[in-house]
Amino acid sequence: MFVSLPSRRKASMRWATPLLFAALWLAFIWMLGRPDEARRSLWLAWGALGRGLAGSDTWLAALRDGSVLRLFTALFLHADWAHLLGNLVFLLIFGLPAERAMGPWRFLLLFLWGGAVANLAAVTMIGNPDRAVIGASGAVSAVIGAYLALFPSARLGVVLPLGLFLEFVRAPAFLLIGIWAALQVVFAYIGPAFGAVAWAAHVAGFLFGVLFALVLRAGIARRLRRQKGY
Repeated sequence: MFVSLPSRRKASMRWATPLLFAALWLAFIWMLGRPDEARRSLWLAWGALGRGLAGSDTWLAALRDGSVLRLFTALFLHADWAHLLGNLVFLLIFGLPAERAMGPWRFLLLFLWGGAVANLAAVTMIGNPDRAVIGASGAVSAVIGAYLALFPSARLGVVLPLGLFLEFVRAPAFLLIGIWAALQVVFAYIGPAFGAVAWAAHVAGFLFGVLFALVLRAGIARRLRRQKGY
């Protein structure tokens, strides 16, 4: 007779999502204390510039002078509160369960590289050296894509404010993704970058997340089996 014994393995602590949450928040608070012109200078200095990285010579120059790192640093710059809070909310909704499934180090790689690929797609499509792509929307899109690829029929817990009370509900992941996409449109028309939505970043980030999850699916499945003790 074979008996299934419950695992005594403790669930690993999820630290990557809170770390990214804090980094995005602190970077915005630090930037908020600067004058408007100084903030715009920061966007141009650390954002992903719209001239793109089209040719091999451009790539080599970007690697030599370190400007390729702007694809990563741009993730931590946000135009306003709406831009920031939209990313933070959905980072928590999808990031915490995604990190629990794949582990913190895989999750960090997903966020950073997914965001960089998304920014690269955006600057390539824009092709304007006077515009900078900023924000973690592409990275959050990568997280959403990876989670949907791993758990296509998942329902996620969301706390909704209903009058004086908070109600916990479980909503389909597809519904939350639709809300995410709608909010990106809304935020584009109430912030300083009026009408400027880097849709290429969202699509590229989402596709990167799906591919990332499919490539690492076997390793993630082994991790989940170890967590359950078999």
